[in-house]
Amino acid sequence: MTPLERIHSKIIEPEQLNRLFAIWRFKNHQVVFTNGCFDIIHLGHIQYLAAAALLGDKLLIGLNSDSSVRRLKGETRPINPELARAQILASFSFVDAVVLFSEDTPYELIKKVRPSILVKGGDYKPEDIVGYDIVTSNGGRIETIPFVEGFSSTSIIKKGGLT
Repeated sequence: MTPLERIHSKIIEPEQLNRLFAIWRFKNHQVVFTNGCFDIIHLGHIQYLAAAALLGDKLLIGLNSDSSVRRLKGETRPINPELARAQILASFSFVDAVVLFSEDTPYELIKKVRPSILVKGGDYKPEDIVGYDIVTSNGGRIETIPFVEGFSSTSIIKKGGLT
């Protein structure tokens, strides 16, 4: 398998989740789930995702589709299209799978995935994280990871005059 084929193999369709999770659960893997737009990858994203990956055995990223990003961030976003963002995320060695979702929140995806660990940035209170109820009712846990100060896609976009 070429490196590019390996990257593409990590970008999965929602219909593939049941099969993938059957394998991961059979092997007793602790699945970590996080989500976001990941519009312009920066140091804060890399440190956040690397820390999230350390919390379990497999890291699954729910990636907001282009239409979802537009609804959440405005008509000028995303800067990078969904397939480019998915490929960038899938290229990280510590990311096991990326799945796109079109809703405003990943609630339905979390309900389907039922991860062992749900992770978000440190600006969230655990009980306010979308999917908290699903994960905790299944015996999972919620983790928050502190932000790396000075890094955000929005500030990079504003600084570069991209909006």
